[in-house]
Amino acid sequence: MSEQVDVLALLKQTDAFREGHFQFSSGLHSETYIQCALLLKEPPLTEQVCRALADMFRAEKPDVVVGPAMGGVIVAYEVARQLGVPGLFTERENGKVKLRRMFSIKPGQRVLITEDVITTGLSSQEAVDALEELGATVIGVGAIVDRSGGTAKISVPHKALISRQMNNYDPAECPLCKQGVPLYKPGSRK
Repeated sequence: MSEQVDVLALLKQTDAFREGHFQFSSGLHSETYIQCALLLKEPPLTEQVCRALADMFRAEKPDVVVGPAMGGVIVAYEVARQLGVPGLFTERENGKVKLRRMFSIKPGQRVLITEDVITTGLSSQEAVDALEELGATVIGVGAIVDRSGGTAKISVPHKALISRQMNNYDPAECPLCKQGVPLYKPGSRK
């Protein structure tokens, strides 16, 4: 097992934990945003955080680690490296999540999906569905941060290094919008 990692402190240290008014890829709004890319740009910190994430799933013995593009790519690579297995990523093609770049999964392979941040679980579930369609056995989803506090709708077990309920608002109900706070849209999905 790896040493205990204070992921929240690392997120704050790298300015990856932000406060303001944000719109996620899902369309939901919040006063907090976690931009893991700011942490993941630091290889020693990435290694440390992903080792802790890999340790959460080591006993399940995944054959492959897959991360949804964009946020899951670096996480999948480093978790796979820590586990000594291949690391792949999914991408969108015509709006559908799939493996591309000649990546393949053999039926029955044990797959761990990794993410930087889970908000609603949509990206993770799309990856689960795409990999299960290929015959993979998805053993779980691991994330650096789960903003849902464990309530994300994902059909397989999911764990995170940080799991806490953070406010997510429907745009029509968003108190920040009602206060006129400027909105920032940092997400990668249109």
